[in-house]
Amino acid sequence: MNVSLLSVTNGPEQLIERAARTCYQSSDMAIPEKTSDFIQKLIGMGHETPLEHAYASFMITGYSRSMTHQLVRHRLMAVSQKSQRYVKENDFDYVTPPELSDDNTEEFASDMKIIQGMYKKWLDKGLKKEDARFVLPNACATEIMISANFREFRHIFNIRCTRHAQWEIRNVCMKMLKELNQVAPGVFNDLADKFLS
Repeated sequence: MNVSLLSVTNGPEQLIERAARTCYQSSDMAIPEKTSDFIQKLIGMGHETPLEHAYASFMITGYSRSMTHQLVRHRLMAVSQKSQRYVKENDFDYVTPPELSDDNTEEFASDMKIIQGMYKKWLDKGLKKEDARFVLPNACATEIMISANFREFRHIFNIRCTRHAQWEIRNVCMKMLKELNQVAPGVFNDLADKFLS
């Protein structure tokens, strides 16, 4: 399971400040140490549209399609995911829920082998990959690349980093929050304090 920050807007906090000052016709750009305070003031006022000018892209691998089905519900982001329509899943990797006991983990692995056999059987019978995939489980490991603006990432983290979120998506979002907080603490430090402490 891996979450990698691929790309981020250059100078994201300065760009956000510039956008906000455009709104107010204020040319008093803050000294860099104060930019974070300025951004937190914007967030506190509910003026988060300037955050939409900064973007980040992540590659997420080794997590289940069950997790990505939750993640793609956040529609204000670009998504590119490994296609089960075009990519064979003969020996698919899968994610095992961590709360399974050792005995149940073995049984789960056995079930995944059975499903791999079902998938192969339908391919061997001439069914196209796009139709054979109907027997595949949500446990299939996948790859997904996402890109979103900082305002959307804040929204995602506020929903998906809570203790009420499903364990797998919470894990992904906590990793993304940690990465983005290192790049733009003025935008994400309050959420890091809330969820990563």
